[in-house]
Amino acid sequence: MNNQFELPGSYKKWTMGLIIAGVLAVLYGFIMLHPFEHGGHGEHTGSTRFWAVLLQNSVFWLLTVNASMFFICVTTMAMGGWQVALRRVPEAISSVVPILGLIMFIVLMAIIWGGRTDIYHWLDPHLYDKASPSYDKILDGKKGFLNPMFFTIASAVTILGWTLLGRKMRAMSLKSDQNGPMNYETGKKWIWDNTVWASLFTVFFGLTVASTTPWLWLMSIDAHWYSTMYSWYTFASTFVAGMSLIAIFVIFLKNRGQLEYVTDEHLHDLGKFMFAFSIFWTYTWFSQYMLIWYSNQPEETKYFIERIGTATKGGPYKGIFFFNLIINFICPLLILMKKSTKRSWTLVTFMAVLIIFGHWIDLYQMVMPGTLGSHAEMMPFEFGVAALFIGVIMWGVGRYITKNSLVARNHPFLKESIIHHT
Repeated sequence: MNNQFELPGSYKKWTMGLIIAGVLAVLYGFIMLHPFEHGGHGEHTGSTRFWAVLLQNSVFWLLTVNASMFFICVTTMAMGGWQVALRRVPEAISSVVPILGLIMFIVLMAIIWGGRTDIYHWLDPHLYDKASPSYDKILDGKKGFLNPMFFTIASAVTILGWTLLGRKMRAMSLKSDQNGPMNYETGKKWIWDNTVWASLFTVFFGLTVASTTPWLWLMSIDAHWYSTMYSWYTFASTFVAGMSLIAIFVIFLKNRGQLEYVTDEHLHDLGKFMFAFSIFWTYTWFSQYMLIWYSNQPEETKYFIERIGTATKGGPYKGIFFFNLIINFICPLLILMKKSTKRSWTLVTFMAVLIIFGHWIDLYQMVMPGTLGSHAEMMPFEFGVAALFIGVIMWGVGRYITKNSLVARNHPFLKESIIHHT
């Protein structure tokens, strides 16, 4: 088996090119957009744009790479053997979580402790002073969790938990390479240990990504508004993007003569995940929109009015809002529904790139209306910051796959993966 991999020169050039372009974009934003000159909420400046774009990208890419470890854990708990042949790919992607987690934490702390009320309106202390004309009864009722200290502790615990539990799962996988083939008893214990740690990660993932974390990092941008489906919506968006990222790296390695045991059957299953969770995302998109439209309560409809406008006047994000639906639902539905397209390496690659871009747009329209309002832009700066995160992901994944075997050769379920068919 050809388990060791050396990165081609073109990969290294693209990685460095994207990182350099991203660093230049951030420097441009830091210098030209005057990030330290800002007013209160609603005063749209280049400073607000700088931090809003950093927040959007750091949240999206961190949750996307973290989805890889969630994929490993849920398939481990389900005793799924089909993914063993490509398991090292999501492991490599999840190894970037500590790096992006640190970037995310720095961005959040700069916003929170820098008093960026243009990003998080609830940071304004006057909103909680009953003697102030700015007193906000609704936010005063949420100050138990919408405060800098709670936000900081919750964010730190969340990122640290993802990092440590993910590292444990990767360490157990790599250790199996060193210990030689497993007999029945050794394999049984190793699978049990993996299942226990996978369960811990899944529970923690559920309490964060599928619950509290999107409330704090994203939904509190629109602090008066809330939706019980918001966390599921965010999870669906980033998980399908995460599965698409796995597919891209699997196809890249397969094209380079690696992952000998990965076949059309494995690609088909990855395609099914991409298709299924595109439909699930649409379900949450429609359900959240339909329930709020049906109840027609002003405190709830405000969120969508900011994005698509009223019946007589369109909003500034109306085009992006519905383009989002086309690219993230209509395209996956029409293209990935057929069995043959899920087995086409070219079409799956195209759809994976399209889905990732589509859900990056999704996060864009989740962040920008509550921060920049009608002053949001989608210029080279926005794409440059995204390029930085893509470059960091490519660097981290490349580092992992060159240092470690690309096949978990002693995994008890490897044979099941080799003979897998759908």
